[in-house]
Amino acid sequence: MLSKITLTATAATLLIVSATAAVQAQMPGNRRMPGPNGVPEGYIRITATLNLFVAGPTGEGEEADKLRDRSRRFIYSTAARECDILRETLAQECALENVTSNLNVTPRYQPNQPEGYNVSGTMTLSVKLKKE
Repeated sequence: MLSKITLTATAATLLIVSATAAVQAQMPGNRRMPGPNGVPEGYIRITATLNLFVAGPTGEGEEADKLRDRSRRFIYSTAARECDILRETLAQECALENVTSNLNVTPRYQPNQPEGYNVSGTMTLSVKLKKE
């Protein structure tokens, strides 16, 4: 009976240790603990927003799906490059925290107005400024 309890306790301990190791492996090691505003100490938070119009089909179908995908890809690829731009200009370190994308069908107010989407995206980044 004692060996069964020991075996169960050992298995439970191994499970907890492996789960803890997996969580720690996912945590970024080079970031400091967040300060009172949720940003690591010594960092600032930068939010960038972009808005554009993309002309094309908005209904159902393969072409409309491709246009929606291309529009979202544009937002995400812009967000992926934003840290590069910040490092070139003012950041020593940069990490992308959050990205949102939004697509809205543009209502046609006039017959000659093109069909398409208003696309917007917002990205939030944590930045450690360069020392001057």
